Amino acid sequence: MKKRVLIMSTSAGTGHVRAGEALTKVFEEHPEVGEVLHTDALRFTNKLFRDFYSKLYNRLVKDAPDFLGWWYKQSDEPWKTDGMRLMLDRLNTGPLVKFIRQFNPHITVCTHFMPAGIISHLIAKNLLDAHLSIVVTDLDFHAMWLSRVFHRYFVAIEETKVHLEELGLPKERITVSGIPIDPEFVTPIDRVATRFHYGLHPTRPTLLLSAGALGVGPTEFIVERLRLLRSKAQTIVVCGRNAETRDRVIEMVGATSENFKVFGYTGRMADLMKIADMFIGKPGGLTTAEALACGLPMVIVSPIPGQEERNSDHLLEDGVAVKCNEMTTIPYKIDSLLDDPLRLEQMRRRAFAQSRPEAAKTIVETLVADEVSALEVSDDEAEAITIAASKERDNKMR
Repeated sequence: MKKRVLIMSTSAGTGHVRAGEALTKVFEEHPEVGEVLHTDALRFTNKLFRDFYSKLYNRLVKDAPDFLGWWYKQSDEPWKTDGMRLMLDRLNTGPLVKFIRQFNPHITVCTHFMPAGIISHLIAKNLLDAHLSIVVTDLDFHAMWLSRVFHRYFVAIEETKVHLEELGLPKERITVSGIPIDPEFVTPIDRVATRFHYGLHPTRPTLLLSAGALGVGPTEFIVERLRLLRSKAQTIVVCGRNAETRDRVIEMVGATSENFKVFGYTGRMADLMKIADMFIGKPGGLTTAEALACGLPMVIVSPIPGQEERNSDHLLEDGVAVKCNEMTTIPYKIDSLLDDPLRLEQMRRRAFAQSRPEAAKTIVETLVADEVSALEVSDDEAEAITIAASKERDNKMR
């Protein structure tokens, strides 16, 4: 019998959804898989709950990123918010629970901790007989991803697996897969022809400035700084779904500028990453995985405190990125890299070396063949995980 697969993400940000979409494509091609359904868990909740999870997060990213960083640190303690979070989820996700049970999947894959918590609870109460895997969509692991019942975790890097093992999770239940990205990011293209297609010079250094899908961040100020570059570079500016930002940038640089090509939201980021020589923007988990797969060195600006700062640490340590702590230094940083083609090439090679472009395939093949039973973290084991995390946190504060 072919397997039914349910992939659940949430639209709190866009990375969780993009990871789910990437997994859907690969699952659909597997001969042992029948029906595949990817859905946003927030679709089944009431408006107040959706706004809490999605709109509030997006607003905080724009207006109060420091608060997000504070909350990230405060909540990064095993099971600290578990009871309150599960209570809120269960009070507001009745239609979601009904949908999951009616679909009755063999395999469930969650790219966000909210649906993972719901499915974990259903399995624990014998209300669902399904395999639950949790795909972490950042390089580091936050305590909110912990579930008391699960089958397998998929993480981005080896260091994260080591961290989870040290907390007490069984190493055989943790797979270092990488973050799943759309296969189109590794499909070869003709760089010269594609640059011509987008109205770009075929050989000039090409920068890709991304405001993210939501179009938040200091895009206009960065464009102002890029106009001061000494190097003769051309810049692709992607403003996401923020039409006002796009219009203001076009007004700044001119609609027919040879040095700037301005886009709104685009579904062709894979093309743009593959023709660029350098990425400028925030290091979200999916963006990071996509850039690495394209061998694209990164210039990090305004990372969201918390998970994106953690991603930054790894990228800087791996030698695939530079970070502008002050945006006034953007021209200096970029000119320095463009003046040193050997360093830029080394960063490109390191990006390729750190990438895991087959992450989605690894996850799918592992899950279709997986026969492990559910693992339930006992109260004693949960307490041991809490103590291990507490010791680590205390040592950080010394």
